[in-house]
Amino acid sequence: MEVVRENIDDLNAILKVKIAKEDYQDAYEKALKAARKQVQLPGFRPGHVPMSIIKKKYGASLLSEELDKLINQALYDYIKDNNLNILGQPIPVPEKSSTIDWKTPCDFEFVYEIGLAPEFEVKLNKKSKAEYSKVKIDDELVNKHIDDLARRHGVLEEQEESQDNDMILANFVEVDENNNPVEGGVNHTSSVVNEYFTDEDTKKKFVGLKIGDKLIIDPKKISNGVADMAAMLNISKEAAEKFANKVELTVEKIKRLKPANIDQELIDKIYGEGNVAGVEEFKEKIKEELHKVFSKDSDVVFKKGFLNKLRDKLKLKLPDTFLKKWIKLTNPELTEEQIEKEYDQYAETLRNQLIENKIMQEDNIKVTNEEAVEHVKELIGNQYAQYGMMIPEDAEMDNIAKSVLADEKEAKKVYDQLYDEKFTKHLKEAVKVDEKEMNVDDFYKKANEAVQA
Repeated sequence: MEVVRENIDDLNAILKVKIAKEDYQDAYEKALKAARKQVQLPGFRPGHVPMSIIKKKYGASLLSEELDKLINQALYDYIKDNNLNILGQPIPVPEKSSTIDWKTPCDFEFVYEIGLAPEFEVKLNKKSKAEYSKVKIDDELVNKHIDDLARRHGVLEEQEESQDNDMILANFVEVDENNNPVEGGVNHTSSVVNEYFTDEDTKKKFVGLKIGDKLIIDPKKISNGVADMAAMLNISKEAAEKFANKVELTVEKIKRLKPANIDQELIDKIYGEGNVAGVEEFKEKIKEELHKVFSKDSDVVFKKGFLNKLRDKLKLKLPDTFLKKWIKLTNPELTEEQIEKEYDQYAETLRNQLIENKIMQEDNIKVTNEEAVEHVKELIGNQYAQYGMMIPEDAEMDNIAKSVLADEKEAKKVYDQLYDEKFTKHLKEAVKVDEKEMNVDDFYKKANEAVQA
């Protein structure tokens, strides 16, 4: 068995896998014999079906299986032994491969396209500058968060007349162009809050309403998208997309949120009795929590912004034609138009990933199994503490953590998180960080720009 590489250019190549008859003959014969033992046909004792019949019925599929095993192993070994940094997976080229005569096994040649990652270097040092955006945790932000908590723990009180932000429970009846009820149409009771309306004129119509008042309204103007409108009218999303009529809204109840008092009772509800004493300590606790939340967001924006900057500087070329073909092969439901539309964003994300992988490889950033186990133990310990439960002994925690990591999906989440944390920490230490403090609105505007770039 032999693999021959033919370079097309720096980013594209062909791999020819040459398989001689002797490479697969023994395994093929063994598979035929194993099949013969299992096959049961009328007129023959088990295990005594003539080999000619076995070959005729199962030879092609068995030979195909053996060839697939050999090809996959040959490609894997060649790519690994030659340190090829391929993108996606090898794509077969049937028109250049041998035509297989299943009745007469012989030597075969199978041809595959591969796309290669570009060669480049990344050297991090203190000459490299990176902006680190931080949210200014001031009294205004802390008080706003406390007000949100008070609202979340508040109570709804019924009112006689509606004001801004009131919740209105109403009956919705579908009407025609003459405002008459549509027979068999929508007739459902649901609630709306004008705080979430985007149309200002519509908002005004919901102020000053009383029980029994009626409004003819376009339901699209009082819902947040198709899914929200479907839930409000109790119809399917498909029906909501096609819904063209208006509805007659009859006010049944008006409810106003009364926020909870900001006092020790509220504090105990949030943190448990005896854990935080007084409003001032409550504010410090909130400030501390906001720092933790926003520091994680800052890390995400920092990393993304830094990678975007490097990507724009390096201008890495990719095997675009190959990648589009591979995307189509692995996502057959996508149309050519969808792939073309989304490819640029995919390519930019891939470039960022290549740069990140290069830095981790060059600077030897690794996550050990021990680190993963300790991380999971910490997460589990926090959960036990959160519910006031006794944390198990270390040996038991080890076993729990290892069982979590035995799940492939869970293990990937843990390792991805740890790699991300180590990579971000490494960047902060390796380059010159320029910290900039800003208000929360400006921060999220910057975060949105970084994500979309």
